Amino acid sequence: MFIPIPLALGLPQGSEWFWIVLVIILLFGAKKLPELARSIGRSLGEFSRAKDDFEKEVKNAVQDGDKKDSASKDSTKTS
Repeated sequence: MFIPIPLALGLPQGSEWFWIVLVIILLFGAKKLPELARSIGRSLGEFSRAKDDFEKEVKNAVQDGDKKDSASKDSTKTS
């Protein structure tokens, strides 16, 4: 059985987070981190809104389909 490497190693814990944060600070610089965090937050917000809009569209489509099905069943019963 094949287990993907990230799942086999698990999530970072303890001091590993310190090293991850340190590398991020070194790569982006302390001045760029707030800007980076804001852009990630905006991206997550846009993704969340798009997901909610998609769920609403799917829900509306299902409800419209149910209404059409019940209307067609009612018309066949009366005929």
